[in-house]
Amino acid sequence: MKVVIEKVAKQYCQNSKSKIEALKEIDFSIAAGEFICLLGPSGCGKSTLLNMIAGLEKPSQGVVKVDGKVVTGAGPERVVVFQEAALFPWLTVVENVEFGLKMLGMKKKERREKALDYLQMVHLSNFLHSYPHELSGGMKQRVAIARALAMNPQILLMDEPFAALDAQTRALLHKELQEIWVDTKKTIIFVTHNVLEAVCLADRIFLFTARPGKIKKCFSVEIPRIREEGDLAVCNLQNEILELLKEEIEKVSKAEKEKGFGFSTKEKVFIPLEHWNQI
Repeated sequence: MKVVIEKVAKQYCQNSKSKIEALKEIDFSIAAGEFICLLGPSGCGKSTLLNMIAGLEKPSQGVVKVDGKVVTGAGPERVVVFQEAALFPWLTVVENVEFGLKMLGMKKKERREKALDYLQMVHLSNFLHSYPHELSGGMKQRVAIARALAMNPQILLMDEPFAALDAQTRALLHKELQEIWVDTKKTIIFVTHNVLEAVCLADRIFLFTARPGKIKKCFSVEIPRIREEGDLAVCNLQNEILELLKEEIEKVSKAEKEKGFGFSTKEKVFIPLEHWNQI
């Protein structure tokens, strides 16, 4: 399914007199079967855009279209994998993967076979009857990915799913996710702060500016898969992107320093943040 973002903007009401502009003039398309990464500094609107594609938020201006239809809400062709795996603690691994299929009315034998197929894909066949509290963080995320894939979505939306994992586990899951994409050819839209992660995974990387988020540059990644973190081509592109990202991070830092004050309701005066620990 093709995804089209047409002149999308998003504003939030901060109070009755002012608004926060999160996104401004986002305009691009994603072909069916592409692996896209949205990369940028904190607060640039990456997750907001992902949520609009998922149908969890609505744009203030512009439209998001999937398969030629305007997105007005969530749909089974779009499934989200969040940073937290959000597994049901009272269900086993295989039961967690089966859950969505059960809600769709799929018969027990069929949904168990499908769950087993996807758990084998994420290398968890030996943990079918384990409970979430018995799994590592990386294993929980594999279960979440298997559960999402079992629903057979056309578009897999991933919001920093590996951010909380250690470097070794993250590198392993980068390789496994590439293998899954090669096998399934799903459209994947992946939000990250991690430049190396984006280069390892994506066909194209959309680099966002500081808020209000706009597309600063789109990078096409022509490096053959499966990509490894130590590959020379990966490192070279990582460094190129880091130089541009650094400019946006410095803008965020400067803006935060310029607004470096808080408000004390007791004194009715503005107080610099660096002095708050003395109050």
